Amino acid sequence: GAGGSTRDRTVAITQQIAHETTLTPMGHLTCVGSTVAELRSVIAAYADAGVHHVLALRGDPSGGPQAPWVSTPGGLEHADELVELLSQLGDFSIGVAAFPDVHPSSPSLEFDVAVLKAKQDRGADFAMTQFFFTAGSYFRLVEAAQSAGVEMPIIPGIMPVTNVRQIQRFAQLSGTPLPADMIERFERVADDADAVVELGVESAAELCSELLDGGAPGLHFYTLNRSFSTLRVYRDLGLTV
Repeated sequence: GAGGSTRDRTVAITQQIAHETTLTPMGHLTCVGSTVAELRSVIAAYADAGVHHVLALRGDPSGGPQAPWVSTPGGLEHADELVELLSQLGDFSIGVAAFPDVHPSSPSLEFDVAVLKAKQDRGADFAMTQFFFTAGSYFRLVEAAQSAGVEMPIIPGIMPVTNVRQIQRFAQLSGTPLPADMIERFERVADDADAVVELGVESAAELCSELLDGGAPGLHFYTLNRSFSTLRVYRDLGLTV
């Protein structure tokens, strides 16, 4: 999105949403491929457009999530530096990433929690997690974060399964484990696309219900531009859009 060649288009679309609709847009900003001067320019454009919410991420290396990170010359090294820059330049509500199943380059959950605390200390207001498939992963993260002094809300990220091969690839890239019982359930219907979608909705609704019952402050869905399954999950949970 906001890092690299599509950055200008992303900013323009976000500005258009802010100006022409009643929706609340959230700008997406990464450290990838941008100098500090370029980031300042994007942040100023968001502020001028009335965009008050920004998701601040380091971003994935060009070689993929598990490749070594190499910062852009004149750019930023870590997401907490981007959070601090946003805090200095505008009155933004700043979101950051969190990782229930540990970041691919992280040595431990404790390390991830320390990074999350640093983001909060530099001005982050809330966190949204990478997608995951077991509620226990989320609650372990929340408990560890709270014990370390993280007080901002941590919103769970949900990705309803719509394609078995696609979700397996995403899980491998992100380091998110697929539970054995979940793999078995989807393998039984892998040749039936409609059945995969139905099972994906059912599984996501079960996970969301467990998360909300356990005190999650909300839900963030990764729709991959396919909202059908997410809308179904909302209906199954008795929520309204």
